[in-house]
Amino acid sequence: MESLPILAATAGAYLLAGLVKGTIGLGLPTVAIGLLGLMMTPAQAAAILVLPSLVTNIWQFTAGGDWLALLRRLWPLLAGICIGTFIGALLLPTGKGGQATMWLGVALALYAAFGLFNVQFSLPQRAEGWIGLLAGIATGVISVATGVFAIPGVPYIQALRFGRDRLVQALGLSFTVSTVTLALALYHAGEMRMSLALPSLLALAMAAAGMLLGQIVRGKVREATFRLWFFLGLLGLGLHLALRGIV
Repeated sequence: MESLPILAATAGAYLLAGLVKGTIGLGLPTVAIGLLGLMMTPAQAAAILVLPSLVTNIWQFTAGGDWLALLRRLWPLLAGICIGTFIGALLLPTGKGGQATMWLGVALALYAAFGLFNVQFSLPQRAEGWIGLLAGIATGVISVATGVFAIPGVPYIQALRFGRDRLVQALGLSFTVSTVTLALALYHAGEMRMSLALPSLLALAMAAAGMLLGQIVRGKVREATFRLWFFLGLLGLGLHLALRGIV
C-alpha cells in the first residue's frame, strides 16, 4: 500500500478534497473516496479516510458550543448510524470487486444530484425521531458499502433547518460518529492494517493544506460558481464509477 503511485494518488486526492471542504464546508470524504476509488477498492480508500476524516470532523463539531442540546436533537440519527453500520458489517461484502465500485458511483451521483438541484426538505418536529432513525440506518449501511456517509444523512440534517454555524457543527457530529463506526466495521472486515499508517498521515497533512487553500479560494471565487462545477464534476465521477462497476 506504500507504493509511490498509491502515495501520489492519496496526496493529490486529499489536497483536492481539502480544497473543496475549505471552500464550501463539506465534501472531503466524498471527493477523496471517489477519486481513490478509481485505483483501489472503496474499502481500501475508506480505510485511508479514517484518520483525516476523524480529526477534521472532531474539530468541526467541537468548534461550536452547547453539545448536549445537539446530541439530544440528533440522537435518533446517530443511533441509526451505529445500527446501520453494524448491519452492513454483518451482511454486506467487504467492499471488494466491481459491485462495491458500482454502488460507490451511485452514491456519489445521488449526492451530486442533491447538490445540483439544491434539494431542500422540511420535517415536522414530531417526525424527527423515527425519520432520523431510518435515515441513520440507511446512512450506516451505505457507508459500509461505499465509504461515503453523506446519503441520506446530510439531507436529513439540512431538513432540520439549523442556522449556518449550527448546521456545520451538526454535520461534524454526524460525520464523527459515522467515521468511528465505519472504522470499527473496516477493522472487523480486516481492512485496517499498519500498512495504511503512512498513506493516512499523508492524507491528513494534504487535507489540512487543501483546506487552507480552500479558504483562500473562497475569498476569490463565487461560492455558487464553485459549487456548480464541484457537483457537476462529482456527478461525472459517480457515473463513471457506476458504469465501470457494471462492465
